[in-house]
Amino acid sequence: MPEALKNIYNSQFFDGFTQALLHVIPDLNKKSFLNDIHDNEWEHRELKQRMRHISSVLAKYLPDDYKSAVALILKFTQHLKDNQCSLLLEYMFIPDYIEQYGLDDYDISINALGEITKFTSCEFAIRPFIIKYPHRVMKQMLIWSKHENHDVRRFSTEGCRPRLPWAMALKELKDNPASILPILENLKNDESEYVRKSVANNLNDITKDNPDVVIKLIKKWQGKSKNTDWLIKHASRTLLKQGNSELMELFGFGSIKGIKVEKVNIRPAKVRIGEKLEFDFEIHNKTQAESKLRLEYAIYYQKANASLSKKVYKISEKQYAAKSITVINRKQPFKLITTRKFHTGLHQLSIIINGIEFEKYDFELIE
Repeated sequence: MPEALKNIYNSQFFDGFTQALLHVIPDLNKKSFLNDIHDNEWEHRELKQRMRHISSVLAKYLPDDYKSAVALILKFTQHLKDNQCSLLLEYMFIPDYIEQYGLDDYDISINALGEITKFTSCEFAIRPFIIKYPHRVMKQMLIWSKHENHDVRRFSTEGCRPRLPWAMALKELKDNPASILPILENLKNDESEYVRKSVANNLNDITKDNPDVVIKLIKKWQGKSKNTDWLIKHASRTLLKQGNSELMELFGFGSIKGIKVEKVNIRPAKVRIGEKLEFDFEIHNKTQAESKLRLEYAIYYQKANASLSKKVYKISEKQYAAKSITVINRKQPFKLITTRKFHTGLHQLSIIINGIEFEKYDFELIE
């Protein structure tokens, strides 16, 4: 299995971190600091728990006065930025310090996050501020969306994603994303693909609670530029996997009358955990015209309570010639990964064309 992400906090990292910290805290007791980090619970903590623990320990070695402490943090991040690349995952405990200790000091904290995000992403740390000061923070995010620095512009959209993975959800923005939309408008044609991808991810979040809002925006932006066409397609991925008929038609995936799925073959009938399911089938376009098809398949995974949970996987989007037969071959791994737990028993596979699901086929997952 791959190395656990929490192990980015290794001896090499702490050597570099403490050396940099000495530039702003010359009297730092390095041995004491590292002993406080590596307490009895260190090995049991996961990634975000380790980040929180490091920021808590760091607070003990910073001035008690929050303004003075932030000044040192900004000096520290500037030193790191001058010597390393930006957006280092390992240093996300720095904005976590702001989140933990600065929620009541709005101006100092917001200004600090606007600077720190040029070095390491602050998208998690900003969220408690959005909850406590929704109008002030969203107004600031709108200002940041026009910032000269692309990391700050990206922060303005990534930080207010309603359903940012690994982060607290923003209920107010889930219920009503209106304050997000002007930010996305400013960034939809951003020169940075990194920023545009964040816009697409924010829109994809919004589709899960307010699909009509996003569909309306897609209709408005479609055809305006190559950048926006890519962006709205990426933003539509959840709705397309759900088979949203309005979006299917909007992207040119029309009727599948005359399209048939034949000769489905899956093997083996019993798949061992760690191995692969192989399957192939034929797509028959029986019509007299070329057809644009979005081809997917679904795996219905066994859950702990014996029910089945559907997950859709994209195969392709392309034109299929008139009166054609196309053979599709695929493999679905059941390799053990940290993000999915497999349960043995009945599983199913189905083929999906332009959002329309065809017959389900059984297979068994075994130890």
